[in-house]
Amino acid sequence: MLLTVSGPPGSGKSTTAELLADAFDLDHVSGGDIFRELADERGYTPLEFNKLAEENDEIDRDLDRRLREIAVDADDLVLESRLAGWLAGEEADFRFWLDAPARVRGERIAEREEKEPARATEETKAREASEAQRYEEYYGIDIQDLTIYDLSVNTARWGPDAVLDMLVTAVERYDAAGDEGKALVDLETDF
Repeated sequence: MLLTVSGPPGSGKSTTAELLADAFDLDHVSGGDIFRELADERGYTPLEFNKLAEENDEIDRDLDRRLREIAVDADDLVLESRLAGWLAGEEADFRFWLDAPARVRGERIAEREEKEPARATEETKAREASEAQRYEEYYGIDIQDLTIYDLSVNTARWGPDAVLDMLVTAVERYDAAGDEGKALVDLETDF
């Protein structure tokens, strides 16, 4: 089974993906972890590396290629990244989108990165705008288009355990006989 968890920074992707992997005894691969490792290997902060990615499209493409290969090759996995649902495409059994208001996400990031919430919120908005432009340019993806996802959850409304319960229920109660059609993913890549 391949489950994807996507959403903007600070939406709870990592927490939820880890819990979901534990619930179904699946491996967990985080695009954010891979991105941070790549940044660290090259001596950059994630924000600096993200800015560099605006000038060097190979950074994004290498990361996305790796995630796509994982999605195609792996079984029994939770794949987590902003584009996991798009990159996994038809390989995904379920695609989940998590989100929360920018203020809430900024506060979460501020706590995690030990910075002021207002600064974290502004940096996150800038990062999101930069990424959205690149996704559109590289792959024709409108990151605001959630039609490929099976379920979208505002994680500011419920805690991690309640969000997990929703996703687990969705997977466990899925009835293939009643499925009227999984959303198709139209992704323009040269992978």
